[in-house]
Amino acid sequence: MSEQEIEPENSSSGAPIYRYENVEPEPFSLASGDEESIEAISRHIEQHVGPVTGVFHELISDKVHLDVHIVAPTKDFPFYTLVTSGMSDLPMTVPADAESSAYAELCILLPSTWPLSDVGQADSTPTDEAYWPIGWMKFIARFPHEYHTWLGSGHTIPNGEHAEPYAADTKLGCMLLLPSISLPEEFRELRVTDEKTIHFYCLYPIYKEEMELKMNKGVDALLDKFDEAGISDVIDIARPNVAKKKGFLGLW
Repeated sequence: MSEQEIEPENSSSGAPIYRYENVEPEPFSLASGDEESIEAISRHIEQHVGPVTGVFHELISDKVHLDVHIVAPTKDFPFYTLVTSGMSDLPMTVPADAESSAYAELCILLPSTWPLSDVGQADSTPTDEAYWPIGWMKFIARFPHEYHTWLGSGHTIPNGEHAEPYAADTKLGCMLLLPSISLPEEFRELRVTDEKTIHFYCLYPIYKEEMELKMNKGVDALLDKFDEAGISDVIDIARPNVAKKKGFLGLW
């Protein structure tokens, strides 16, 4: 089923809401990696961010072969930068009236203290306190290919209907896709051919109330709150909730 066949709801801000809980994903389809694409993305990362110091490889891949490239903290970028390769092996199903690229990859920025050595163990789960950012990055990267849909700047993907917390040590429960503000602008796009340009989106974990603010008033209203509070794109599992109601009147 394509996104165009799903009847969207409209949020208070006018943005469409697509629901997939009653939609069956495409059946398993074994995928192998595109070596040329992997190399091009790896060179792009090293040119604009830094040396790739490790890769989380998939052994068996559905729809697309997803690897996660790791760049260790540096003086210029004092945080871990994790970037997917493989999401862009297939085009997304982008509506004709949407001004968005059909090809995308994702990145997520983790503080230098993040226990990456605990990630990738055999017992890692999506709710694991170390693994959830990587698990969700891979889930979102595969999502448009499983459901014949698309992702672009300003889109949100909650953890279930009620944006449940990702792990026991945080209340963050939704991902917002935006360009990274901490990485160079040149990193945001990679022109592979005349027909294929890959857009790199950063995943910003947000709170349920922030998701509701975005849906009710638009993404710019949320970004204004982020600017006021100095919120960056490097994950902080205990950062302030900029949409938390304040005062006895419960005003924003």
